[in-house]
Amino acid sequence: MDAYLDGEVDLVRSLEIEQHLKECSACSHAFERRRSLITVLKTAPLTYQAPADLEREIRTAIHREAAMESSAKRRPAQRPWNWKAWFYGMAPAAALGLACVAIVPRLYGPSADDRLGQEVVAAHVRSLMADHLTDIRNSNHHVVKPWFNGRLDFSPPVLDLADHGFPLTGGRLEYLNGRPTAAIVYYRAAHPINLFVWPAKSGETGKAKEFTRQGYHLIRWSEGGMTYWVISDLNEHELKDFAELLRSPQS
Repeated sequence: MDAYLDGEVDLVRSLEIEQHLKECSACSHAFERRRSLITVLKTAPLTYQAPADLEREIRTAIHREAAMESSAKRRPAQRPWNWKAWFYGMAPAAALGLACVAIVPRLYGPSADDRLGQEVVAAHVRSLMADHLTDIRNSNHHVVKPWFNGRLDFSPPVLDLADHGFPLTGGRLEYLNGRPTAAIVYYRAAHPINLFVWPAKSGETGKAKEFTRQGYHLIRWSEGGMTYWVISDLNEHELKDFAELLRSPQS
């Protein structure tokens, strides 16, 4: 299937695979998920380019600074040109220009939330593509929560939200934001919801923020010493209801 997606099989074999995909729902489902992952990877903003006018503006500023320095230090026309003075006068401007080249692309790059949002989307898609939503599949929060003990250096909250239409399915381990992370899986009808949880930075808190990335809705917030990211293809209103239940746990 991977060779077929990459266009590496001959015509006869391609026709055989296409016929099989029409007849086999399992393979057809797997094929669509692989193709979706390829689309996500191709459209993800993995590189960031500085503005096109940046180089011209820096060069203009350097030349202007050099001209001003040269004019200020120039004595009567009979005096030979002091190339050393010009060189050392240019050095600060050149250094400033190089610093701009190094720093400005970062200013135009993605925010921390954007970068982390891409990680969350990739983890969500990966779990769907590999049929690996759960390491432990169980709807009892008293079973899922203890499963994380010894596997993480924190205890993630695991709630039973079945009475609210969001049944618990299980959990798994993930690696996000440079650390092991808990992934707690819920469903709403046929829509899987990934809830990623890890310890927040000291004092980190704030209102929930909502995002849309590659057709998925995301919500993130921090409270109670934990950072939460929720992602699903569920409509944004129902996903927001789900997040509100997590932020106001039921007894």
